[in-house]
Formats: sequence, C-alpha cells, structure tokens
Amino acid sequence: MVEQHERDREPACLFCKIVAGDIPSARVYEDDRTYAFRDISPVMPVHTLLIPKRHIANTLALRPEHDAAVGALLRAAQEVARLEGVDASGYRLVVNTGDDALNTVPHLHVHLLGGRKMDWPPG
Repeated sequence: MVEQHERDREPACLFCKIVAGDIPSARVYEDDRTYAFRDISPVMPVHTLLIPKRHIANTLALRPEHDAAVGALLRAAQEVARLEGVDASGYRLVVNTGDDALNTVPHLHVHLLGGRKMDWPPG
C-alpha cells in the first residue's frame, strides 16, 4: 500500500509531505488510507485535521475512484473523536473548498472541532 500512496502524492503539497514524514506533525491517528494530526493553529480546544493519504485537491476534484478514501476519512473521524475525548460531548466536521472558504492547503482535509459548546451559525 505504501507504493500506491507514494504514486498518489503531489511533491509540493504540504499535507503530502506530512504523510510522507518529511514534515513533522502531532499524529493523533493513522490507518492505511487516513492520517490525522493536530492543527498547528487550533481554533478550538480540540482541532484535529484528517487527510486522505492519497492526494485529492479538494471536494471539487472528487471522482468515483475517491469514494473509498473519502468514506475511510469520515469513518476515521469517529475514532479520532473518541481518541480526542469529544465523541460523547459532540464535535463538528468542517471541509473548506475554495478561496472564500479560506481553503489554504490544496489537499482535501476535514477539521474535527470540539472541546467546548459551539454556536450556530458559524462565521
């Protein structure tokens, strides 16, 4: 599986470099399809990023062949929430796409946010 992930990486992508171990991160969870790590600029007591190991630029780039990777990403969120201690109290999953949404890293990622009561609507 490692060879497949190596072929699916974009050399200049920050998150692909994190998956490859070229850039350090505070790992929370990892399986064969997903990597989760703590955000370096958290906006909540719990702010963990979940990324597919396979490079997918964003939701606009999703194709049917990405279904398994995206499904694994969302399933991994259950385990990350448990590991981060917010599964019972609740958490929010956020996916940003495009400039207006402040998507700054062009690699699909899910923000898992929790650890305090949230408001609605968000910013």
